[in-house]
Amino acid sequence: MRIAIVSDAWAPQVNGVVRTLAATVDELRSRGHLVEMVTPDGFVTWACPGYREIRLAFGQSLAVGHRLDRLRPQAVHIATEGPLGWAARRWCLDRAQRFTTSFHTNFPDYLALRTGLPARCFWPAIRRFHRPASAVLAATASVADKLARHGILHSRPWSRGVDGAVFRPDGPRLAIDGEGPVLLHVGRIAVEKNLEAFLALDVPGTKLVVGDGPARAMLAQRYPQARFLGTLHGAALAAAYRAADVLVFPSRTDTFGLVMIEALACGTPVAGYPVEGPADVLGRAGTGMGGIRIGAVDVDLARAVTAARTADRAACAAEGARYDWSACTDQFLAHLAAEGPALAS
Repeated sequence: MRIAIVSDAWAPQVNGVVRTLAATVDELRSRGHLVEMVTPDGFVTWACPGYREIRLAFGQSLAVGHRLDRLRPQAVHIATEGPLGWAARRWCLDRAQRFTTSFHTNFPDYLALRTGLPARCFWPAIRRFHRPASAVLAATASVADKLARHGILHSRPWSRGVDGAVFRPDGPRLAIDGEGPVLLHVGRIAVEKNLEAFLALDVPGTKLVVGDGPARAMLAQRYPQARFLGTLHGAALAAAYRAADVLVFPSRTDTFGLVMIEALACGTPVAGYPVEGPADVLGRAGTGMGGIRIGAVDVDLARAVTAARTADRAACAAEGARYDWSACTDQFLAHLAAEGPALAS
């Protein structure tokens, strides 16, 4: 099948959207599908206001259309609600080409944090973007419920996976020179990740932060006792997971949190708030799908960290191994819409 995947998020960005798409594309190509990525790296880009690390391709509707015309895709998936996503949406509607979308990022909540405006101000644009899609792919049931509450009723499940060859419990551990327990955070260092809730915790141990982003310099200065290690990938990231006693996931706005299942696959328990993402992965009781403690969620993050330290690391690894990119790609293909009449805009 000739598949076009359009995304405003792509390398060199480091986030869950990029990693999910890259893993899916690799799996699709291994199965013999022809996949064309339409991403910012093929266009003139400008820095995203307030987030210079992200480059956006504005005003590229004609160029996107030409790319898609050349490919003549049998199926189109639009992964993001950015400029390229809107351009591809327009192309599909103009040609009565059915397409799917996905809800990776809680933009209404992110924009509310950055602008001070209520999230409800941004939901009309999100509804409009996804309305004509034949399906909106969502990582968890709680994300699907949120979409339904905001009038997006045609969501379908698309879970996430782990590369079991890299993220596994056996293997080297990052050398840590500091007192235990080792508390780790992995992710983009930005206001929407609520990282300060982790850094301000009054709990014993050594705090490690893996990742980069616009808030790094400010937080490193404010919390000098924490160690900021920069971005890690692959085996180095797995070694950091294995070295940690708990992965702390303080975000209240993520739709999933790929780092949580990677940490679990390495045998590391997870602590977070009882919100979508942590509650979906860990369960409200912190026992996941296996019935044995793999972490904890609590309105008091320090209490969640304390409870997560009692988790069974073997159970964590077994839980992480449940997440498989091949099965996720099966879901993606099952929902992918082939050529046919598009829905009304």
